Formats: sequence, structure tokens, C-alpha cells
Amino acid sequence: MLEAWQQRLEQLKSNKLFELLVVGIIIFSALLIGAHTYQDQDDPPLQGIQWLEILDWGVTLFFLLEITIRFLAEKNKIDFFKNGWNVFDTLIVAISLIPINDAEMAVLGRLIRIFRVLRMISIIPELRMLLNSLLKALPQLGYVMLLMFIIFYIYAAVGSTLFESINAQLWGNVSIAMLTLFRVMTFEDWTDVMYETMEHPDGSPFAWIYYLSFIFFTTFAFLNMVIGIVVNVMEDERKKLHAEEHPNEPNLTDLQQEIRELKALITASATSNSQHGPQR
Repeated sequence: MLEAWQQRLEQLKSNKLFELLVVGIIIFSALLIGAHTYQDQDDPPLQGIQWLEILDWGVTLFFLLEITIRFLAEKNKIDFFKNGWNVFDTLIVAISLIPINDAEMAVLGRLIRIFRVLRMISIIPELRMLLNSLLKALPQLGYVMLLMFIIFYIYAAVGSTLFESINAQLWGNVSIAMLTLFRVMTFEDWTDVMYETMEHPDGSPFAWIYYLSFIFFTTFAFLNMVIGIVVNVMEDERKKLHAEEHPNEPNLTDLQQEIRELKALITASATSNSQHGPQR
């Protein structure tokens, strides 16, 4: 009897319509949070606001029901909490159930409810894949960021030395110069900064070399390296996700390896036959 109910709950959890319903409720929850921001704190509570509170509790109860279905559908209950996303969803739902009536704590409760929107990541596999790719790319990105920081620091020290007398607000010290270079890297009115150092009496008409070389190293080189690392990790995660969704489908990498091995055997056999030749 219990196994039959567990099987039904597992089918319900894997049902696409149920997943779409959960995504729809998450979007509706986000709209409710946005609707709360239109309430003026000095105004008395309106009838519509009271309905928003009722709907918000209804959404919370639905999430409680949904997380309960997912928990009961798990064959091994301990495995449910081995998944970090399940733990995250459970914490969000559990904290949302805490009644908060105090004015200051009500703000905290509303902020916690905002994080329910993140549950969409745990529901949609593609979003989980994107986030996992970003997290797994962080170690490689750290070295790129370190190299970018070194370039930033060198250029900031040079810019502070050369252009401090032109505009101390932009080049007064290394830290301020690094903020100015970040503005240059993002192309936020960077030409105004460049022309100021080129046209000022204490500047140089060749100051454009400083800016263009910095933009080449940071915007064109390092940012493209960051994009390349993220794309490569994302491609690996996409292959893993495809393998999990299609466990019986042969892996392309394994097939290529088997083809190479067969080709090597055929080549070795043909070479051996040609060396020995026909027996007379």
C-alpha cells in the first residue's frame, strides 16, 4: 500500500504539468512580493492588501505541500537531504511558515519570502545547469581575475603618477585610479577621461596609448577569457545533464574511443598480414 502511494507521488513529482504548476506558483509568488511594495506604510491596510496576505499564505502552504510530496516520493529519505537544492527549498519553506507580526521582523519575513523566487532554479534543470557551471568555473576564473587585478594595479599606479596633477578626483591615488580604470573598461564616458589627459597642458597627446592598451588587455582579452572558461564548463555540464536524462543512450565520447580502438586493431591486422605475406 505504501509502495503504491510512493510510486504515485513519484509519478506526480516527475509530471511535467506538476512542474509547470510549481513554476507558475513561483512566478505568482514573485508578483505578490512586487504587489506588496505598492503599499504605503503610513496608510491603513486596505482590503486588497489583506487579500494579498491571504494569497501569500496560500502560496506558502502550496510550497509546503509540494516539498512534502517530493520528500515522500523519495525512496530513501536520507538521500533527499543529500541534495543541496532540497535543503535550500526546505529551509525557505520552513522559514516562510514562521508567523512574524512585529513591524521590524515583518520586513525580514518579506525579504525571506523574496528568496522563494530562487526556487525556480531548483525546479528547472537548465537553470541548475547554468548555476552549477558558474560555480565550477570559479576556480579557473579566480586566476583570470587575479591576473586582471595585477594589470589594474599596474595601470592604476602608472595613471596616478602621470595624471594626478590633471585631475586628482580621478587619479589622486591608486584606489581612485582603479575605479577610474573600471569606468574606462566598461566604456562609461571613457573618452572624456582620455581627452582630458590628452588636451591638458600637463598631459600628453600620446595618452591614448595608455587607454587603448588597457582596454585591449582587460575588455578584449581577459573578458573573452572569462567567457571562454564559462562556456567550456557549461558545455561539460550540459553533457552530464544529457547523460543523466538519457542513461541508456550511448555516450558519444565512448563511441569515438571504441571506433579509434577498432581502427587501430584493423590497421595492426592489415600491417601484420602485409609483413608476413601469403604462405607458399
